Amino acid sequence: MIEAELALDAKALLGEGPWWNTRTQQLYWVDIEGNAFHVFDPTTGHDRKIDVGQMIGCCVGRKSGGVVLALQNGFYALNLETEKLTPLVDPESHLPENRFNDGKCDSRGRLWAGTTRVQHDEQAGFLYRLDADLTVNRKLDDVWISNGLAWSLDDKTMYYIDSPTSEIVAFDFDARSGELANERLVIEIPEGGGSPDGMTIDEEGMLWVALWDGWRVIRVNPELGEIIDEVRLPVARPTSCVFGGASLDDLYITTASTRMPAEELAKQPLAGGIFRCKPGVRGLPAHEFAG
Repeated sequence: MIEAELALDAKALLGEGPWWNTRTQQLYWVDIEGNAFHVFDPTTGHDRKIDVGQMIGCCVGRKSGGVVLALQNGFYALNLETEKLTPLVDPESHLPENRFNDGKCDSRGRLWAGTTRVQHDEQAGFLYRLDADLTVNRKLDDVWISNGLAWSLDDKTMYYIDSPTSEIVAFDFDARSGELANERLVIEIPEGGGSPDGMTIDEEGMLWVALWDGWRVIRVNPELGEIIDEVRLPVARPTSCVFGGASLDDLYITTASTRMPAEELAKQPLAGGIFRCKPGVRGLPAHEFAG
């Protein structure tokens, strides 16, 4: 069992979507319900906050500069110097009750991001692929809460989480075309163990999965469908994780404090913070958006 330390007492409502910038050695992350994009510098401890005016699901660096965000009202570009938001495309302009949630770029720099109903009361979300030319392809239908994404080391498998199913599933992945096939179960989290949320993959091909209301991040062997290690946290709602640091051997974990009764918050004063641990294995550099 691995213990985590507090890296930033962020007090986020719904911290999510961590993305490590290997060039600047900074952690990008979002507060979904706080309507904010953040840049955290672990060296100085400074956390820069940019209000984006609407719920924000995820963030990724952009090859041409700046950041691409998936907001409630679609995909946007953010200029980090001017803090100007520029709308790119909104595939769900006809679905005002939906918002974007978690997302990540594949090895070709395409951004995969999914949606959910704001109230989480219907299976009305989708998973999309935003290509470098800003065309959008809908890849999965009937999603409850689109969440964690990761790709295998050989780039032939995509792992995916729709949180209320309690499952991590795998698809055959064609890196050239960006097509999915052959959905299958990797592991189901037992009842009472927490709900699978965001995830990342390490250099050994193992998955690290945040368990909402599970007080931990688990390490999963996707070939065996087994939990092989875990990071214990002093807060109930870890949301996602990413490898960072100069050697990519730090695991950063975002957490949430939203919708927790006052008595629970009193017991979890660090809820909404960002945590860090040394899991004993390195991760892989995060991909940028190619457009």
